[in-house]
Amino acid sequence: MQQSFRLPEFYMPYPARLNPNLERARAHSAAWAKEMGFLDAPKPGGGVVWDAAALALMDYALMCAYTHPDCDGPALDLITDWYVWVFFFDDHFLEQYKYSGDVQGARAYLDRLERFMTLEGEEAPEPTNPAERGLADLWARTVPSMSDGWRRRFITSTHNLMVESLWELNNINLGRIANPIEYIQMRRRVGGAPWSANLVEYAVGAEVPDELAALRPMRVLSDTFSDAVHLRNDLFSYQREVREEGENANAVLVLEKFFGCRTQEAAELVNDLLTSRLQQFEATALTEVPALLAEHAAPGADWAGVAAYVKGLQDWQAGGHEWHLRSSRYMNEGAVLAGPTGLGTSASRAFATVRLGLRGRVRQHAFVPFQPVGHLPLPELYMPYPFRISPHLDATREHAVEWAAAVGMFDSVPGLETGGVWDERRFRALDLSHCASMIDADASREQLDLSSDWLSWGTYGDDYFPEVFGRTRNLAAAKLSHGRFPAFMPLDGEAVPEPANALERGLADLWERTAGPMPALARRRFRAAILEMTESWLWELENQAHNRIPDPVDYVEMRRATFGSNLTMSLAWLAHAERVPEGLLRHGVIRELDTAAQDYACFTNDLFSYQKEIEFEGEFHNLVLVVQNFLGVDRFAARDVVAGLMTERMKQFEHIVAGELPALFEELDLEEPVRDVIRRHADGLKEWMSGILEWHRKCARYTEAEQRRLHPAAHRPPDFSFVPTGLGTSAARLAVARPAGVTVE
Repeated sequence: MQQSFRLPEFYMPYPARLNPNLERARAHSAAWAKEMGFLDAPKPGGGVVWDAAALALMDYALMCAYTHPDCDGPALDLITDWYVWVFFFDDHFLEQYKYSGDVQGARAYLDRLERFMTLEGEEAPEPTNPAERGLADLWARTVPSMSDGWRRRFITSTHNLMVESLWELNNINLGRIANPIEYIQMRRRVGGAPWSANLVEYAVGAEVPDELAALRPMRVLSDTFSDAVHLRNDLFSYQREVREEGENANAVLVLEKFFGCRTQEAAELVNDLLTSRLQQFEATALTEVPALLAEHAAPGADWAGVAAYVKGLQDWQAGGHEWHLRSSRYMNEGAVLAGPTGLGTSASRAFATVRLGLRGRVRQHAFVPFQPVGHLPLPELYMPYPFRISPHLDATREHAVEWAAAVGMFDSVPGLETGGVWDERRFRALDLSHCASMIDADASREQLDLSSDWLSWGTYGDDYFPEVFGRTRNLAAAKLSHGRFPAFMPLDGEAVPEPANALERGLADLWERTAGPMPALARRRFRAAILEMTESWLWELENQAHNRIPDPVDYVEMRRATFGSNLTMSLAWLAHAERVPEGLLRHGVIRELDTAAQDYACFTNDLFSYQKEIEFEGEFHNLVLVVQNFLGVDRFAARDVVAGLMTERMKQFEHIVAGELPALFEELDLEEPVRDVIRRHADGLKEWMSGILEWHRKCARYTEAEQRRLHPAAHRPPDFSFVPTGLGTSAARLAVARPAGVTVE
């Protein structure tokens, strides 16, 4: 059969190595698969899912020998068995439930399978099919040598890998292809690479310390590893999954549909994203992870363990690619690894990988600040929900001005040429009370005042950090300032220090008014949500210091924090903490409901703020700019991509409300009070999105006239001390030497 597209040239900075225990693992895994019953599991229409010849051709032992080149024979046997099991599970599930569309049968099958992942003191049921038999055997052989923390993480990733298969099944039944953001998020859960990352810890004999595993650098390592594994797999498996098996969870197909482009073009875009994710993995491993270990004063054993884990992930990337080139399971005719192969071609392949890597890095670091871009006209934005306005708006507007003045937001800030970050005129033009009045039109006067003050504090902080610390690249001072925030959010009545500035004064007041009545657990979660938002300000400063335009996936995910929408979601759910089970909030349907709404609001802001940020502030944390840079298109094409993503996320939100929430209620047999809380939460998100859109339409902050008032010297070449340095920034340094108003096209 003719291939659907020509495989692109791949970026792979790590060499593939082969474990010397390969033949042992081949023999062992073949015998183990037969013993578990994988080789005579029947298909519903006749025949078997696998036979010995098919298993030998797929050669999972070769994959594991490439992806885990340094582990000993028994460890390689066990890891190979895990992969034989997971691929059998995937194919068996396809035959039994995806082709037939039997959602109820699939759910019962998965619910029972989960019972074989036991915790201390639990007993698994008796296996009744090959998948259960294999999982029971693997669990007993693996978990005794690992910590409780690793076991919890592995249960979560295995749960996601199995249960989120229902998401794929539902989309097949509906003929629905996911939008790009939804796909990346859900693919991590259903695709299995986070599960593979857990097994890397087993293979290298070193676990990620529990206290570090949930922090951003380690999460980014896992996420970038996972995305690269999945995107690569989608390129190689498109022919089999989409053209032969009728599946629709494939990144190439997702981008084909979203961009309306040819399959070859979609494949090239997927490969570009794969390269970008690999390069973020490298940057995180080389810069953020060492800083994290140093910041937490990690002992030497933890440094060595994390280094072994990172190397294990690198080996997996290289080995996984090599296996895809060789396995009969995939489309790999004519595949090359960044250049020719054969005798004497290793230097050529290395040069091609360097070329591809440099192209991506130069593009990422080539932002030229303060370019005159002009007003960005916006298309009609899809918004199916109306907005309402609180009757308390006028009173809250006056309260907001008084509160901002009282905590010092209009005061001068030492070292700022402009005197202060805000003045009263600028604050009134912001009119954040108008936004608050539409986000929660039914709030009491006291609640609306509090909501407005939180918006004021978050927006002031978002302006304060780049203005005070970003222009001078004083990251150390920014971290010291951020490090004081927890002291103003006491968990158990601790004394609060004397505030040193408006940010600290405002936070202390808001914390007392908001968190004081909360239960202890809710208070801890609320503080964590606030710190997640404020830590994202440091992320922006780090990028600014390196003149590093974010990777598109990382930008979208961090944008939820920088916009404060994660904080909004946290506060909304904490109000119902006693009625909504914590596990429910981690369900894929609820997470997609919240993130779809968050993305719509965040992207709204990026569209309206494009000229303000790019032209007047020299900023690049804007999705329009990120898309321009990644796709190599002009601002109008990038604008349309962002608007298209907003539409897709909104339609996904509507789809969830209309279909997935009712199905979730029935699936989990939720009580009516819990259903009512979730329905009201969804209704609140509708007004949150429509209110934010209307506020942007009316707010003076994003108009060219207001920006010219605030920046009368706009387009003046900036001081050379603020010009970025490093790889790929020569264009930026040339730009500031040009006469005012001259742009580089």
